[in-house]
Amino acid sequence: FFVLDFFFEEKQNLRFDVYNVDSRSCNISKHDFLGQTFCTLGEIIGSTGGRLEKTLSGIPGKKCGVIIFAAEELSNCRDIATMQLCANKLDKKDFFGKSDPFLVFFRSNEDGTFTICHKTEVIKNTLNPVWQPFTIPVRALCNGDYDRTVKVDVYDWDRDGSHDFIGEFTTSYRELSRGQNQFNVYEVLNPKKKGKKKKYVNSGTVSVTHSIEFNICVCVFLQGNPSQPTSLHYMSPYQMNAYAMALKAVGEIIQDYDSDKLFPAYGFGAKLPPDGKISHGFPLSGDADNPNCVGIEGVLEAYFRSLKTVQLYGPTNFAPVINKVANYAAEITDGSQYFVLLMITDGVISDMVQTKEAVVNAAGLPLSIIIVGVGPAEFDAMEELDGDEVRVSSRGRLAERDIVQFVPFRDYIDRSGNQVLSMARLAKDVLAEIPDQLLSFMKSRGVEPRPALSSSPLPELHRHI
Repeated sequence: FFVLDFFFEEKQNLRFDVYNVDSRSCNISKHDFLGQTFCTLGEIIGSTGGRLEKTLSGIPGKKCGVIIFAAEELSNCRDIATMQLCANKLDKKDFFGKSDPFLVFFRSNEDGTFTICHKTEVIKNTLNPVWQPFTIPVRALCNGDYDRTVKVDVYDWDRDGSHDFIGEFTTSYRELSRGQNQFNVYEVLNPKKKGKKKKYVNSGTVSVTHSIEFNICVCVFLQGNPSQPTSLHYMSPYQMNAYAMALKAVGEIIQDYDSDKLFPAYGFGAKLPPDGKISHGFPLSGDADNPNCVGIEGVLEAYFRSLKTVQLYGPTNFAPVINKVANYAAEITDGSQYFVLLMITDGVISDMVQTKEAVVNAAGLPLSIIIVGVGPAEFDAMEELDGDEVRVSSRGRLAERDIVQFVPFRDYIDRSGNQVLSMARLAKDVLAEIPDQLLSFMKSRGVEPRPALSSSPLPELHRHI
């Protein structure tokens, strides 16, 4: 399963080469060539039922078989599912051990067929595995249709690749998203064993064990005069300014992580009416008792409104907001909630020493920080905080996890005007590290699976930061 952009007006030539994988080598010449075929994306889209069969060729004197293509238009759903599963009393398949189980998820297609969309890792020598949490786009799992069938196969891993089938079950994303409850326990059934043994019950059970609530906090640093065209905050009647563009582009992506879509949003570095007091953390909503904005559109409205009511001043202090969000993340370290702080800035940091210390202190908490740099400035300080090359340190202490992801917004402005493509690239890079950062926290703290949260109120972050 993979995604291609289809352009009706263009001829999009495709070539497919089929290989037998003989090793883990990335060198394609190390694997056995089985055949190839050529077609256009239009041929696949225009074929009956979006299903095209092509003969493979390329090996003289040998029939190479056929390859079947199936195409389906993707929905606009951008939800992202994060889940964790475990199993109980699976069938024993190995002679000298128990089993080495893994799961294979299949999305159902419009023509009734199934396509692999995810595989879990293998858990060695156990009949009661607990797999690591994983993240998958909902449209990859079910094309945004919450009630579409999702099939899951359970296998026992074998070194030679001849994995033993343990059993299967079906579900849907709507059921999976309910987290841990009595309805999210599935019987693993093996049709062959069921047909042969009258007393056959099942080959074990699989259940959903973990549902993680994401809390998104937005921070916008305010510098310059928004009435001047040279300002990154300039309010032009013709187009959004750089801050608003970055906020909308990134916010629309990460808001899918937050189930209630209520975002506490703050401005930093401004003089507030009526006395002109400098604030390093005022709610963009203007309501000290309720900093929440409804969706990213609500954040944008509050941002534009604040530009008319506050005096942009500076300096750009990162540490206060990181420390405040970290304080709330420190209260919920059981793995049920994860915090994401989105910071939009022009690249200047007035308190780099304090910011490094804040990042090092926060690295042990369920928190990721996304920094989007706007404008033409050099972003050396941001790259240093990102920690991809050299882990952030403070006073001789290294951050135990890399929790900062920095992206310069200017790198994603497509010169040809294809904003869909440029925002897709931005989405990939902005979210690239969050799943691993989340998993690294879970592993480092030995977080045990727990039930999904009820509809109880979210933490105080959404009210008093």
